[in-house]
Amino acid sequence: MLKYKIILAGSVNVGKSSLIARFCDNVFHERTKGTIGVAFKKKRVNVDDKHKIEFTIWDFGGEEKYRTLFPSYCSGVSAALILYDITNSSSLEDIKAWVKIVDENAFPEVIKILIGTKIDLKDQREVSIELAKNASKKFNCAVDPIETSSKTGEKVEDAFMNVAREIINRFMQTCPSCGEIFSKKLKICNFCGN
Repeated sequence: MLKYKIILAGSVNVGKSSLIARFCDNVFHERTKGTIGVAFKKKRVNVDDKHKIEFTIWDFGGEEKYRTLFPSYCSGVSAALILYDITNSSSLEDIKAWVKIVDENAFPEVIKILIGTKIDLKDQREVSIELAKNASKKFNCAVDPIETSSKTGEKVEDAFMNVAREIINRFMQTCPSCGEIFSKKLKICNFCGN
């Protein structure tokens, strides 16, 4: 089982805890309390027949006072999901500060993906997909932004599966001798030694 650490970042009330609850437990609570400091959950996913991944997903309180904790948790992460609320334009502007922390504290190959939340509130949209795509390009994110709804579950699974596929593509290789999957950082397969 391949294990990877993911962090979620974003402004207060963008829906980080709700996204994790929907992905890990398939639940949604209308009145989710804000995260105090840091919380985490684990989830196993099957990317395909050969690739199984266990995510440890870290959720950070979006309040300013918790941002001092965030840099230390960036160490060793494979991916950073940076969330914005499509109904709150200032949440998109705030991602700049979160990306800066990730860029300064995570390793250079970290996968960054912007996640738009609350697409079930389309009539209240303030952030266009074009604005989000521009931000994604500006911050060198791995893929275009993925817009989700924790309430309905729309595209929540897609967001995390994109991360899983990107991890496999960037960090793993298949041994031509034994067919096992192992880290690209290794010069020889840790299963057969070739």
